[in-house]
Amino acid sequence: MRGNSFQLLDKAFNFFRHSDTARRGVPPDPNSVADVPNTATCHPQSHIVFLKTHKTASSTVLNILYRYGESRNLTFALPVGQAMHLFYPKLFESHFVEGFSSGRVKEFHIMCNHMRFRKAEVAKVMPEDTFYFSIIRHPVTMIESSFSYFKGIPAFSNSRSLEDFLDNTNNFKDSAPWSFLAHNNLAFDFGFDHNVTADADDHEDKAKRAVAAIERDFHLILVSEYFDESMILLKHVLCWSLQDVVSFKLNSRSNRTRHQISPNTAEKIKRWNALDWSLYLHFNATFWQKVESVVGREQMKSEVSQLRELQDKLANTCLKGGGAVDPSQMKDAGLMPAQSGTAVIQGYNLKPDLDSQTRTQCQRLTTPELQYTERLKSLQFPVQQKQVKRMPFFSVFKA
Repeated sequence: MRGNSFQLLDKAFNFFRHSDTARRGVPPDPNSVADVPNTATCHPQSHIVFLKTHKTASSTVLNILYRYGESRNLTFALPVGQAMHLFYPKLFESHFVEGFSSGRVKEFHIMCNHMRFRKAEVAKVMPEDTFYFSIIRHPVTMIESSFSYFKGIPAFSNSRSLEDFLDNTNNFKDSAPWSFLAHNNLAFDFGFDHNVTADADDHEDKAKRAVAAIERDFHLILVSEYFDESMILLKHVLCWSLQDVVSFKLNSRSNRTRHQISPNTAEKIKRWNALDWSLYLHFNATFWQKVESVVGREQMKSEVSQLRELQDKLANTCLKGGGAVDPSQMKDAGLMPAQSGTAVIQGYNLKPDLDSQTRTQCQRLTTPELQYTERLKSLQFPVQQKQVKRMPFFSVFKA
């Protein structure tokens, strides 16, 4: 097991190759099991901003970016001090980034922690050639997830069910703490006014202006429902290799805390979160247009199949039982995901007989956001990091 498991993982994503070649972002070993980009026609992108939206599979994308950057000694624009996010829900300001105001860090490569987007301030931190992207999710499944995960916020806490909440939105108070998590949260994360419904006179105008601003500020918007296809498209536009976008689902709920949404309730959600619905309709369409122009449908099918095969092999190598488990079944506290609301957030148990190199790589694939963020902070700013107890910003959402 020791030799075979590490050989598979080494070929899968060439982790921890801290050579000058790796730091320049040159693709991995051409003998890898996965494809590599053609450097004659493109160069791997290493200046990246990812707007991490809520309940959109963004934690999995963050893990991909963390692993890519760490394996190449790239510098992250991490939250200042003990913060675990970029002072969300405040609109982003450049001094939220550790090492920026002091001038201690001369070049940032990747910004990907939760923030409320403000392009002018982000551009102060990141280089001019930075690639901006984000991910969206269908508003119906998104608010179903949010209702469970953020059950403790005032907007949701007094509602027996999501249907009960939607039937009583006349009682919704926009001024209540964290109300934006219950109303057009996508639009809010992108920096727009979220207090818009389908009946509002200015709904269409606000939707058009939001779409135009996102198209101006972002190079690519991915779609959570098509996550594997999104990773293949991302691979192509960043000139990365297949192994760079491999992942396991992170911050994902157990199926027993998911609820079916009736067609009637779905229509209510679309009207309540009308701005998010407008954004989703537009950028879902542009996503498939980019798939056609950048990858092609047939090539997409082929590469998605390759990605899933690679992920299955990694799961068989790394994971005890081959998949996610409830927190009550987890053995390693270091891999324990934070719990929130009424959701049951699953994690992973690693196989006990992994050699040290393989275990390190498998741990990176399965490390939750908070633990990985702390790790990167300790690597980038070792003197400043003290062993203090931190409270996750979503701890207020407990039911």
